[in-house]
Formats: sequence, structure tokens, C-alpha cells
Amino acid sequence: MNWTASVTLSEAGAKALAEVLGDDETLAAHAIDAAETTPGRWRLMVYFPAEPNKAERAALKRHAAEALGKDGPAFAFEALADADWVAMSLEGLTPVRVGRFVVHGSHDRAVARIGDIAIEIEAAQAFGTGHQGTTAGCLPAIDRLARTRRIHRALDVGTGSAVLAIAIARLAKAPVLASDIDPVAVRIAAGNIRLNGVATLVRAICAAGVDDRRFAVAGGFDLIVANILAGPLVGLAPSIRRRLAPGGTIVLSGLLVHQANRVVAAYRAQGLRLVRSEVREGWVTLTLTLR
Repeated sequence: MNWTASVTLSEAGAKALAEVLGDDETLAAHAIDAAETTPGRWRLMVYFPAEPNKAERAALKRHAAEALGKDGPAFAFEALADADWVAMSLEGLTPVRVGRFVVHGSHDRAVARIGDIAIEIEAAQAFGTGHQGTTAGCLPAIDRLARTRRIHRALDVGTGSAVLAIAIARLAKAPVLASDIDPVAVRIAAGNIRLNGVATLVRAICAAGVDDRRFAVAGGFDLIVANILAGPLVGLAPSIRRRLAPGGTIVLSGLLVHQANRVVAAYRAQGLRLVRSEVREGWVTLTLTLR
């Protein structure tokens, strides 16, 4: 059963608290959302796949006190009734165009035009429809790379709906390994891979990180895409570097503007060079290559 931790506060307080929560290693893997509920009042929510444990509750309490003061509002915890919240939130979303790509649901197949690279993604329990700035930032980065170099083998870390893995396969006609820590996401990804006709090129697997032998391909991956969160991106930097082929490129997203320098520093320490940084809707997409 999913849980939320929520607190209502000012806009400034919500933004300040969201920043520190996003940088906390204990909470970095959880989705954080903030929205205005009434004029001048914002509700900040943190989503959990199960009841928050003691460490997570302690981290929320500590950061709330640091950002809002000891007498400030405290988080309230609530269990959510079982429901496909992501599917419900995606119902009625319109197709999205990003460069040559158009990402759409089954009811919008007619929107594809000659020359489009159409990717059909249904509302499901895995994230990644192209509507968020992270996915919309990765797609043109992939397109630019496919236009300028030959991609022989690619890896999509935190694949979600598999939209990026499908995009790489459609552009490069190259094998793609798509991994996710969530078995539900892997199941949804596999369905989308079949739906888009790239099952012979893309394989979806469930894995935490990239250290097990399924990632140990001869010569490494010459393109690695990781659209996750800043904390995991930093932690995975050495492992991702080991999986990169000589002269390979990494595309990273899922991080906010204020987190970009920390992520870039982690990959520079592994010998990578930043070649492009793009911001969409407050989210940053980084393209790095070996020096």
C-alpha cells in the first residue's frame, strides 16, 4: 500500500523544504511534489511505496525543523487506498511532440505525421510519457547523438515506461538493455517494447544498479541514459563509468537545476567531460563523454 507524507506551508517554505529533501540520501528515491492549494498556501507531498520507516520519518522531521523552525508545521502521514494513481493522473493527457518524436496513447495514433518517430505509451504504473521535462530533455539529446555517431549498444537505467529505450532502438536500430529497480515498471516496459515493435532490440530487466553480470557486455555500452534522481545518479557514477565503452556518451536527467553541479562533479571525478546542459521546466538534462 502506498503512503504519503504531507505538510502545508508557504510557497517559500515549500520550495526550501523540497530542495533539502531532494538532496537527502534517505529520501532521494521518493517522488516529491508541491502545489498551491489556496492563495499563498502550498502542500508539499512525499510519496512512499510502503509505510515510511523510522529513518525516513526521522529525516522528514529533521529537515522540516531545519527549514521551517522547531515550531513550524510537521508532516502528516497517510496510507493511500490501492489504486493505479499514475494511470488516473495520465488519463486525458494529450500527445507530446519533442523534435522528431511524438509520444501518444492508443487513442491518439492518428496524430503521427510522415517523418514522425511515433512512440505509443499507455498510462500505467511506470513513469515516462514525455510530458515531464526530464523525458522531454532526454529525447532530443538521444536524437542529436544518433544523428552524429553510430550507436552500437545502449543502456537505459531506470527505464520506467521504456520510452527512452524505445526511442534509441527506433533511431539507432541497435540493441538496448533497459533496467529498472521496480518489477512493475519492468513489466510495463516490456509491454510497451512489444507494442512499439522493438522486442528484438530491447530487453527489459529488473535490477538495482548496474553491477551484476547482465550489464557486463564486451566492450561496454557506447550510450548510457539514466533518467532517475540526483542522489542515485551520484551514487551510480563509478558503476556507470565502468559500463561505458571507450569514447562513449552518457545522458543524465531527473535532477533539478540546483543539483546539477553536484552530479557533474561526480562524473568529472570519473573522467567524464560535460558537453551539453539543457533545462526544461526546471529539470536539467546533462550530456557527458569521456575526455
